[in-house]
Order: sequence, then C-alpha cells, then structure tokens
Amino acid sequence: MAPSTKLPKDFIWGFATASFQIEGSVDVDGRGKSIWDDFLKLPGKTLDGKNGDVASDSYRLWKEDIALLASYGVRSYRFSLAWSRIIPLGGRNDPVNPKGIEFYSKFIDELLAHGIIPFVTLYHWDLPQGLQDRYGGWLNKEEVTLDYENYARVCFEAFGDRVQHWLTINEPWCCAVLGHGRGVFAPGRSSDRNRSPEGNSSTEPWIVAHNIILAHAKAVKVYREQFKPTQKGQIGITLNGDWAIPYDDSPENIDAAQHALDFAIGWYADPVYLGFYPPYMREVLGDRMPDFTPQEWSIVKGSSDFYGMNTYTTNLCRAGGDDEFQGLVDYTFTRPDGSQLGNQAQSAWLQDYPDGFRALLNYLWKRYKLPIYVTENGFSVKNESDMNADEAVKDFDRVHYFQGTTKALLDAVNVDGVDIRAYFPWSFLDNLEWADGYTTRFGVTYVDYETQQRLPKDSARFLIKVRPQSLVLSEPSSPSDPRSSFPPQWFKEREDPETAAKWDAKATKTVPPVFGDRTNLTNGSASSKAATKASDNALPATRWGFRTTFMKFLAALLAFIR
Repeated sequence: MAPSTKLPKDFIWGFATASFQIEGSVDVDGRGKSIWDDFLKLPGKTLDGKNGDVASDSYRLWKEDIALLASYGVRSYRFSLAWSRIIPLGGRNDPVNPKGIEFYSKFIDELLAHGIIPFVTLYHWDLPQGLQDRYGGWLNKEEVTLDYENYARVCFEAFGDRVQHWLTINEPWCCAVLGHGRGVFAPGRSSDRNRSPEGNSSTEPWIVAHNIILAHAKAVKVYREQFKPTQKGQIGITLNGDWAIPYDDSPENIDAAQHALDFAIGWYADPVYLGFYPPYMREVLGDRMPDFTPQEWSIVKGSSDFYGMNTYTTNLCRAGGDDEFQGLVDYTFTRPDGSQLGNQAQSAWLQDYPDGFRALLNYLWKRYKLPIYVTENGFSVKNESDMNADEAVKDFDRVHYFQGTTKALLDAVNVDGVDIRAYFPWSFLDNLEWADGYTTRFGVTYVDYETQQRLPKDSARFLIKVRPQSLVLSEPSSPSDPRSSFPPQWFKEREDPETAAKWDAKATKTVPPVFGDRTNLTNGSASSKAATKASDNALPATRWGFRTTFMKFLAALLAFIR
C-alpha cells in the first residue's frame, strides 16, 4: 500500500519570527535596551552597517501582520517575547513594564481571535543590556538563572492562560559560540582582540552554554510545578543543528560526522534528554567542560516535553579540523568528485539538501525518542536583497528548497514512522538577519524596508492558502519554470480534514484582505495612514477577559510598589 500523503492529526503549521528581528520600536512604551541595540551600532558589526531600530516595524504594524497571517490561513505563529520589553532592566527585583505585558497580551488575543495558535519563545538571544552590564549576563550562573526563572514566571502568569506551547530558549549554541566564542553576535565577546576588547573563546562558550541549560531547566521546573496543572501547556527548548555526513567512507571521516553532531546537537540535547554531556566533548575539552551537581542534573535531565528542532542544511565532514566549536571537524559542501551538495544560498553556511533533513529527523527520533517540533527551516535566496520587488517575489530557489523539505517531512512521518508534530518555516517576513543586517532574506513575505510594504513571494504560494483577491502572484513563464511543477496550498492539501475543521471553527474573526493587488501598493499601503485606518476598522478592539485585565492591574501595581 502506498504511504499516506497526509499530515498527522493535530499537526501544527505556520511561520516563525523573533522579536528583535522584526519589531523595531526599540525605545517605545518603556522597552529597555537589549544586548543587540548598541552592539549593532558599532562599526563593522553588520554587513550593511544597519541596526534593529525599525527592522520590519512589526511592533507598530502588528495588526496588519496578524491579518496577513490570517489571510495565509496559518494554524499557528511562532514568535518571541522581548525580555527587555517586559522587564526593561531584566532582573528579578526590577519593575515589570505594564505596557510590555499589554502589548503581548493584545497580540496573543488577536491571534486567538483568528484561530491562530500562539507558539511562544521566551528567549531569542535578546538579553536585557541591564543584566549584561550588572553582572556579565550569561557568564554569571547564580544571577542569570534566577533572573531568567523570574522572567519566565512573569510570562507564565501573564500569558499562560492563553498560551499552550512554550519554548524556553532558542538556539543556545548561537548564544554561546557566536556571542562568546567567535564574537560576531551580541555581546560580542572573543579572544580575538581585533574583534573584541574582552572575552576568552577557550572557556566562556562552554560556561555560557552550561548556564543557559540550567536556566532553561529551572524555568521548566517552575512551569511544571506551578502552572502546568491548571494551564495544561507544553514546554521545551529548541536547538539548532544540521545533519552531518562523512566526506567519504573512511573510518576517521565516519567518526568525524558523529563528532560534529556531538558538538552541534549533543552538547545541549544529551544533557536535556539523556542526562549527560557527550563523552567526546569531555575528551576534547577536559576540565574546561563544566559539570552539574547531582541536584542540578535532577532538573536538567528530562526538562523538555518534546524535541524543538531548528535545521537548515547538511555538512560533509572530514576529520582533522582545528575548530573546537565544530568538534575538530572540517565542514564542506564539495564532494570528493568536486560536485556541490546542493544549491547555494545567500548564506555561505547553507545549501539545499532535503535528504539530510529526513536523515536528521530520523536520527533525533531514534536517539531522543520524543515528538519533534520543527520550529525553524528555511532558505536565503542568493542576491535577493539586490533584486527589486517583482524579481524577489519569484523566489524559485526557496520554492525548490521547500519542495524538498516538505516531501522529506512527509516521508519521515509516513514511511519512517517519525513522530513530528509541527513545522514552522523560517520566516514569515524578511527581517534583520543579525550580523548580516538586511543583506540576507529568509522570508516567504517580501518586505520593502523603505515603505514597510509586504508582498507574498512564490514560496508563500507554494506553502499556504492564498486568497486570489488578496494576493497577486507571478505566473509561470514556461514549463521549465519551477512554478509550473507545484500546486499551491501544500499545507492545506495535506492537512487532516478533521483537524482542519476543528481549527477553522476556532476563529471568531474574519478579516478582509489587507494587502491588495501589488499595483496598488506603490506607496506602501502597509505603512500608510489610510491602510492603518482601514485595518483598524477591519479588526475590532480586542476583548479583554477578567484574568487578563487583572494581570494588567497586578503588573502595574507591582511596578508602582517597586
């Protein structure tokens, strides 16, 4: 019998973003600085010299963005909360910002009104600058774990009555290695004195990772003991990590592929799911590798209800590398015969190889034996930032990428038996791509950063429901055009009918198209006063429940007392 072509029952799908990458409005409504605010204003920290002060302007255009998500027909939206918007100085004895609570509360209510499930990330790299200045941020185990635990508790109290899906930390590898090893991400610490005036790349990344794991575990313990019995949600961590395959069949390169996985994935996943650090890491790092106390191990092991998976590519692995962060393994995309593994993206670290996606899903399922939520997966089209809007929306290489990964996902579920519960392509919008600035685009929605106009790309057409009256998409020009070979609405065509009916019934609002024909958007209607007014008319004021109103009052009272 042929395998099913349907997604599992209750499968969640949508798109993902992160607060600092899209929100802008960094000094509005009481938000404090994050470690990224000033860092990106230092010369040379972004490829284009730009920063996150405006980004995709989503703090201001949040209603329009939710309306666009609703017109796409998504089931869920993964977004992150800005710690410094909720607790501007970050600490457990610092005031909570009522306007920050109010903004995200209204945002969550609006998603729910459209039948969109909020999938919330507590921390996506934007540590409050106040904590970095006060005690060194993630380097201070005693302080940062308590402050993060407090921040998480504030969020559970304020939003947990409506949020059933929590991610504690996004990609801790990046915080540790890129922020405290290579020095290319905030706070920019490194042993390279041409890059950073302070930092120790041989010790700090391992300390930071260790402290982040413990902070995650403490937040999960709080949720499970104090909130889960009544809120009934799920909580876990999400880890980056790409598939690794041996460069050839030599024993040393076969070992190298596993060593790469140990340093990229096992570094975090083995403690959280299995209760130990990879032995190969201890072999390489010796006494530089921290350890938990027995009491700490008791809360770290098993501290995730699922496996949160961010993955983009596959690496060919050769032994003999000199990069500790890669497990002393050399990465390449070039096969022994000189051919490339896949299509090259704008990002130097990314090529298109869907077989690796399927293989990694199987590896994680067999090793950790928990349901998998794919919380990021995407492709940056080469030179897309140099294209005009009409060219950029024809994102053939991104469509090709998603053709491969969506097929791999279905095969992993229906042929291999992997338990996959969600898929969130990265990203809903073009946005600030950290150290790349705005030179790299991952969105299925094009953003004109001058006007903040949003235009769905052909990758959106492939993945989601498209309303013909609201979206004008380019037509195939020839049979060889990639758009000739794919049907639109991949998710809708493969969604379980019972699940679709259940979630369709949850929406209490219907939204007319906010973004019309591209030819009528020459002035950027998403950011025009007329469009904002029309959107306000289309989206009635959010109805506040008693619990939400009470939490707003309590947050304001606590801030006043403090």
